[in-house]
Amino acid sequence: MLLFLSCQAKNDPESLTKEDIDYINSFASWKADPDYAGYDVEHFKKLCGVPLDGNIPPRPKKLGLLKEKTEYEAIQLPDTFDARQKWPNCKSIDEIRDQGSCGSCWAFGAVEAITDRICIKSGGKLTPHISTEELVSCCRVCGLGGHGCSGGSALAAWKYWVVNGLVTGGLYNSKQGCLPYLIPPCEHHVKGHRKPCSEKYSPTPQCKRKCQVGYNVTYAKDKNYGSKAYLVGTTVEKIATEIMTNGPVQGDFTMYADFPSYKSGVYQRTLGSSLGGHAIKILGWGTEGGRPYWLVANSWNTDWGDKGFFKILRGVDECGIESGVAAGIPRIEKE
Repeated sequence: MLLFLSCQAKNDPESLTKEDIDYINSFASWKADPDYAGYDVEHFKKLCGVPLDGNIPPRPKKLGLLKEKTEYEAIQLPDTFDARQKWPNCKSIDEIRDQGSCGSCWAFGAVEAITDRICIKSGGKLTPHISTEELVSCCRVCGLGGHGCSGGSALAAWKYWVVNGLVTGGLYNSKQGCLPYLIPPCEHHVKGHRKPCSEKYSPTPQCKRKCQVGYNVTYAKDKNYGSKAYLVGTTVEKIATEIMTNGPVQGDFTMYADFPSYKSGVYQRTLGSSLGGHAIKILGWGTEGGRPYWLVANSWNTDWGDKGFFKILRGVDECGIESGVAAGIPRIEKE
């Protein structure tokens, strides 16, 4: 019988030493990257854009609060599920984005799942790449102090999509869609061809309610809306049923000091103190070495972790991964 100790650790360093990484790799269910010894802890704290101290941005009445979905269809859940395999025509499910030096994970998790769900809901006929740029820069009630790069409310992001809609926009320098992401990608303490991430926050871009020059659709007509948004619930069955029925969901968890060094395996907190709250996209589940996991897409580019993805222990609310799951249904015209 396997015993899972949720988020318990032998000590609480803020940054890992080589000895810490050797300790993890000597027994843990996951492997840590030795290159992360002595990493810049302040950088990863800045990437944690989900407040853990109750400092949630106030929401106007028209956005309101997300209610929990209560009715779920009883379906047979397989032992393993990967949304990329069920909906192979929706290539966005396999995409890994990069938030750059900006605490915008709260927006990335939502926008990535929204992009996937539009494709899924339309049967693959609609494949808009929803703009993270607009959500980060224009949803003032989402961002802390009105600044999306300082962190924000993932739950408010879903309501914003329903009430205000979101335009399209590709990755940095892609020229794709109405409002592409303006903050450049960077190396999140990984050795690669990009510039290292800045030690400072990138300033939140100015909100532009006008599409980039050369895009032949107006800002208003480029909008994509949700018909409803909701909390998914905290049980494995509800989360898995939601993913299998409607597509990937957004989740968040407490990031501890050992997480940035993740390379492979099923993550479970082994050591380290809290760096903050981090939002992500959950797209499936399975079991590895007898340990049940959620399959998750991060927003730190493809050279972090397992090609941008990671697995985290499922079923014990590891680091809060099952406590803040949100989703929504796209509004598809002329279905």
